[in-house]
Amino acid sequence: MPVLVVVGSQWGDEGKGKIIDLLTERADIVARYQGGHNAGHTVVVGEDEFILHLIPSGILHKGTQCVIGNGVVVDPAALIEEMDGLLSRQITFDGNLLISANAHLIMPYHKAIDIASEQRKGNRKIGTTGRGIGPAYADKISRSGIRMADLLEPDLFREKLTTRIAEANFFLEQFYHAQPVDENKVFDEYMGYARRLKKYVADTALLINQAVAKGKKVLAEGAQGTHLDVDHGTYPYVTSSSPTAGGACTGLGIGPNRITEVMGIVKAYTTRVGEGPFPTELQDETGKLLQDRGREYGATTGRPRRCGWIDTCVIRHAVRVNGFTSVAITKLDVLDALDELKICVGYTCKGKQYGEMPSEISLLVDCTPNYITMPGWKQSTIGITKYAALPKKAQAYIEKISRLSGVKPALISTGARRDETIVLEQPFKGTTAPRKKAKKKTR
Repeated sequence: MPVLVVVGSQWGDEGKGKIIDLLTERADIVARYQGGHNAGHTVVVGEDEFILHLIPSGILHKGTQCVIGNGVVVDPAALIEEMDGLLSRQITFDGNLLISANAHLIMPYHKAIDIASEQRKGNRKIGTTGRGIGPAYADKISRSGIRMADLLEPDLFREKLTTRIAEANFFLEQFYHAQPVDENKVFDEYMGYARRLKKYVADTALLINQAVAKGKKVLAEGAQGTHLDVDHGTYPYVTSSSPTAGGACTGLGIGPNRITEVMGIVKAYTTRVGEGPFPTELQDETGKLLQDRGREYGATTGRPRRCGWIDTCVIRHAVRVNGFTSVAITKLDVLDALDELKICVGYTCKGKQYGEMPSEISLLVDCTPNYITMPGWKQSTIGITKYAALPKKAQAYIEKISRLSGVKPALISTGARRDETIVLEQPFKGTTAPRKKAKKKTR
């Protein structure tokens, strides 16, 4: 019953899309377990680039069942737009895409509240995408949310919408001094979405558990990264769900004893989007070089990502809270041009030394990173597929990160294409070959 969970080890944007696409070749089901369309995965297929926001990247592989789990918040308009975009590129999904009936909906008032709230915070803003993710999760936790199953029952949907929109409009008008949302317009719009999405809605937790019982291989994919987790991240500069491995259980409806492997995705340097502490951030030419060479711009928003040296305190924290059994190191090739590299091994704050990431946000903001310095390799690693073919200094860098983080790499990415990967250990332990070939030649 192999279930492999893939988790970002930093603040998201670690290159999960490529790794998930690589792993999908051995999976029967690929299931997204949290987040919304505020996150994106970029997958290169041949000469084509696909940016996926809600639909699991397994959709690019023929015969793979794709699931949007109950832990995801779904904007129907964004989902349909993504579906239509795939259809226009001859990617079909009838019969191999399912949406949990228990997934909560993002409504227009969620987006309005999200935008108004960020504007009101001023300099204290979190840096959300304004797509309604946080307010949708807030409604879910306060038991006033509307789910996919409700969308399929017009009378029930109308009843819930009337109640919730009255509260939301009062809040928008009286507190934020913003425009209210038109109930009739929202109802008609969402009934149109219901007609389009009805055939995809299912009891996905039952489907996944039945598949696991039959020995099928399940790949659970999260969005964002460990340090954006609402419980274990740099709160309050976090997302509103649990990207960590535990989120796969609640977000898909599977027991923790079903999970057999957890792979962490570690970018060979560190990036972060939005506000929040970032001890190793580089606001100089080196940071700009990483941003340019790594194409560090958000797949969903286009926002430039903040860039800095790799932080092994951040990674060790992720190893602890997720229980990584292996890691995939991504974007090694971005470092090819550097004369020297720095690795954060701890912090200094107000004269005190910290060997691990402090949980207090006020301390982390004021931390100065303690670095070790390693020589750069100053030669191309792009496209290398054998570990022995890497420059010795690149091998030393990887081995140092492995020792400091306490977990060994299974995969090393040396480029954007699928075949630009060093495979040190096969995913889904116990399998020896891909389950099937990709629909298109995926590189």
